[in-house]
Amino acid sequence: MRFISKVFDKVFKSALFLSFFLSIQIANGQGDGVIVDKIIAKVDNYIVLKSELENAYLGQLANGETPGPNAKCQILQQLIVNKILVAKAEIDSVLVEEVMVDGELDRRMQYFILQAGSEEKLERTLGKKVSELRDELRDQVWEQLTAQRMQQEITAGVSVTPAEVKKFFKRLPKDSIPFLSAEVKVGQIVKFPEVSKAEKDKTKKALLELKTRIESGEDFGELARTFSEDYGSAKTGGDLGWHGRGELVPEFEATALRIEPNEIADPIESEFGFHLIQLLERRGNQFRARHILMRPKSNNTDMTQAVSLLDSVRNLIVSDSMTFENAAKEFSDDQATRANAGFFKDQRTGSSIVSTESLDPVIFFTVDTMKVGSLSQPMTFRTEDGKNAVRMLYYEKYTPPHFANLKEDYQKMYVASLNGKKAEVLDKWLKTAKREVFIDIDAEYNQCNIQEEL
Repeated sequence: MRFISKVFDKVFKSALFLSFFLSIQIANGQGDGVIVDKIIAKVDNYIVLKSELENAYLGQLANGETPGPNAKCQILQQLIVNKILVAKAEIDSVLVEEVMVDGELDRRMQYFILQAGSEEKLERTLGKKVSELRDELRDQVWEQLTAQRMQQEITAGVSVTPAEVKKFFKRLPKDSIPFLSAEVKVGQIVKFPEVSKAEKDKTKKALLELKTRIESGEDFGELARTFSEDYGSAKTGGDLGWHGRGELVPEFEATALRIEPNEIADPIESEFGFHLIQLLERRGNQFRARHILMRPKSNNTDMTQAVSLLDSVRNLIVSDSMTFENAAKEFSDDQATRANAGFFKDQRTGSSIVSTESLDPVIFFTVDTMKVGSLSQPMTFRTEDGKNAVRMLYYEKYTPPHFANLKEDYQKMYVASLNGKKAEVLDKWLKTAKREVFIDIDAEYNQCNIQEEL
């Protein structure tokens, strides 16, 4: 039975939402008198509560799913497998560092605050402090990260050959071959306008004035909420959570690792703008910092120059003096697409062929007016984080809706085949692992036959 892969799709990938949904349900009293909490399963020293099962079920409903008649049995089975992974991780000394747990908690708190609109709104909704929610979620996050780490250990080294991918596809029943929506291969070259030195000096001066205000007693977090142009972290007082080496831009990281805890560095410049950085904590190569980001403002002249530059690049491509791929690598300021020769990428498969449904709506509607093989004129736009920029789009390929096949969808079949092989390894591992741990399931769930299914 291939159910372990479902554990990570249904439990881990949805855990962030489910945790928030659970908290909202409890805070609003929607579960009062409905969920009488009790232990419904044990795996060694790890327990499954009835509230976990019920709220995971509610999470499926909230996600728009239509649970089947055995949905709760399946969810409970998934939760028990999760506990087996954690229990075996303890036995095998597969550890997750506290800094990783802290970092994940920081990311979740930032997500919750962003969804609520502000920290104050979140606390009003939950009826508790964010710090209290963080403490309540710590064990859950630790378990999820531990189970993920254990899964990685079990499937380390699993790979598939082209022959195995072909064999996997041939074995698919005809009525199981997926029907795929329209797909495209689209690239972009992005330029951010060069900002004048005068504007940069003006921005740096503004941050230095904020530093003086903080050193005179004003609260860094409040000023970040008011002035920072990193709108995600501004909602958390500029707190970026825990990070390790190589996770943030070099200029930021070098500064954060140079200063002492609670020290505020002078403003530094990165590709995102100017940062006023305060180090909060450091543990080895892991650090937690907060910042206030300000971006120098470009003017019409700066934008005109960026458009002119891209227009020159476009002429090189159209005249076949340079390929789009080489131009993207040399001229584009967008790090993610530049690393993929300018093309957008499907994050699940790594392929440069992406579903039209996953494209940014603005890009989709632009491409929808273009011919395959064409390159758009330079267009101004605003990035998700609020920066003014110019880009041109290259529409290389269109694949109409179709049933999956190896020629056009090899990468998707490769990923599906690899996941299937990993599931086989996990299932085989589980048959042995379940004999090495103590499992007890409440009689209320005897009809689920979980012990037999494991």
